[in-house]
Amino acid sequence: MPVLYIANKNYSSWSLRPWLLLSELGIAFEEKAVAFGPGSNWEAFREFSPSGRVPCLRDGDTVVWDSLAIVEYLAERHPGVWPADNAARTWARCASAEMHSGFAALRNQCGMSCGMRVRLRGIDAALRSDIARINELWLQGLQRFGGPFLAGPAFTAVDAFFAPVVFRVQTYGIELDRPAADYARRMLALPSMRRWYEAALAESWRDEAHEEEIRGHGDVLEDLRVA
Repeated sequence: MPVLYIANKNYSSWSLRPWLLLSELGIAFEEKAVAFGPGSNWEAFREFSPSGRVPCLRDGDTVVWDSLAIVEYLAERHPGVWPADNAARTWARCASAEMHSGFAALRNQCGMSCGMRVRLRGIDAALRSDIARINELWLQGLQRFGGPFLAGPAFTAVDAFFAPVVFRVQTYGIELDRPAADYARRMLALPSMRRWYEAALAESWRDEAHEEEIRGHGDVLEDLRVA
């Protein structure tokens, strides 16, 4: 059985992607969570990940240490990772790759914290552009392929790649057009998303670097995590 190494569920957006894909598709795996530590996590994470980062999938002697590479590794072994329709699959791969490499303003100014509710002090041009592009992509996928997921009737890897954005929409109250907002609500209701969210709220450990980053950009209205 493959082993997926992840970090804290409250913060680790990169860990969420393959975890959610494996969970929603019913692919058996073992989860191993290694908490973020103060400062660099290089040494601790290097024990299982060549890059010193999470997520990392170990399947026997095979080690896959990047979220997009993990998805492609799974796609070679399991049906349903990408849409069967060629046009939907091509769009889903492009959208996933764009999410994987872009949206720096969204990442930097809206750090993932599942359990917090935050009011941003301002939205600069870069963040506004990222939000507009997210909205555009989601509307495009939903309208072109008919929903309820981004690339058609079934949950696929492209939904997993945008799952951390869904949590950010909830945390920061990001406003989207109605179909995109409805998609975010459907994603939040998925059983696997609920399990991740509930586990994130139950984590008592805090990473001060993440906490400071969030407070640096907004005012915390509510913290739903355990004390």
